[in-house]
Amino acid sequence: MSGDNAPGGIWDVIVVGAGPAGASAARAAADLGRRVLLLEKAELPRYKTCGGGIIGPSRDALPAGFELPLKDRVTAVTFTYRGRLGRTRRSRQTLFGLVNRAEFDQRLVEAAQKAGAELRTGAAVARVEQHGAAVPDRRSVAVVLADGETLLARAVVGADGSAGRIGKHVGVTLDQVDLGLEAEIPVPEPVAEDWRGRVLIDWGPLPGSYGWVFPKGDTLTVGVISARGDGAATKGYLADFIARLGLAGFEPAVSSGHLTRCRTHNSPLSRGRVLVCGDAAGLLEPWTREGISYALRSGRTAGEWAVRVAEATDAVDARRQALNYAFAIKAGLGVEMAVGRRLLAVFERRPALFHGAVTGFRPAWLAFTRFTRGTTTLATIVRTHPLAHRVLSLAGSSK
Repeated sequence: MSGDNAPGGIWDVIVVGAGPAGASAARAAADLGRRVLLLEKAELPRYKTCGGGIIGPSRDALPAGFELPLKDRVTAVTFTYRGRLGRTRRSRQTLFGLVNRAEFDQRLVEAAQKAGAELRTGAAVARVEQHGAAVPDRRSVAVVLADGETLLARAVVGADGSAGRIGKHVGVTLDQVDLGLEAEIPVPEPVAEDWRGRVLIDWGPLPGSYGWVFPKGDTLTVGVISARGDGAATKGYLADFIARLGLAGFEPAVSSGHLTRCRTHNSPLSRGRVLVCGDAAGLLEPWTREGISYALRSGRTAGEWAVRVAEATDAVDARRQALNYAFAIKAGLGVEMAVGRRLLAVFERRPALFHGAVTGFRPAWLAFTRFTRGTTTLATIVRTHPLAHRVLSLAGSSK
């Protein structure tokens, strides 16, 4: 497929990247009746390093009627502090669900296609151009593929990851980079049964680090995350974590790693007729590094505002619509990120405080359950619970 195959030779919206952010953007724009092309450099489905936790905000951002391909429903959480002081807390209600990203992402793409978006895989983007010979008029954006083919659109949404081409074009800046390491470990049925419905969260030995075990049928997703800079220590944490769990004797089916990147508070979210969302925009919860809900929500918002950008008749109007998109993101996800940064700063210095609160203080556990189910947000918890606000402020000022 080429740009000439779009009616009139120009797509209304081209979305680059078919992860949760890109698929959500493509679906949102297609739902509004626009001509949408979704580009993905890989073939689908493809593996993605990710815990695959679907919390309430992720569930609520899914298309109507979307069926989650759940591998498990979590009703219990075991918390440990550096492998010790373990306590399991249980809920009568499901806290969150667990999915394999390859299957989850594929279904999101299919939802976008059902809405009318066209998909093209194996399409690596080399660059985007908003001026020059490749651009026929000021209302167009040229998307140049690695093989030299040029596609045209009235608006472009970049959802190609934090190291992608579109974020660089927009000028996204990042101030927090973390290294996540993960192993997909097949286990015998008795081991799988022991983990069913229960996850483990370990507050780790490195500043800001934690580990997790997420059960998915006959496989356990085991991972750790910490600030980039000491890869050897992070690898050591994962090896020790797996050994403590008694899982060292099982051969991982997949061992992988990835970097998560958070935007600076003033990083741009658009340039001309190009918007960025999800990881490409550095949208990520800084403390937990949860990114699926941020991808789904920012992707949907980007798709809706990309339609308005596509309809803009001049550069001034296009910029106005792009700024409205940026305002919507900053007023919602940006506020949550600001709270997450404060929480991370405290957690880096006082991880035992978090462990003691969630395991021994019932209001803290209930706040955790409401957050994971999506009935509240981190910002609301800090704003409406005086004790949480006071502890955060006092702990944040301590050394």
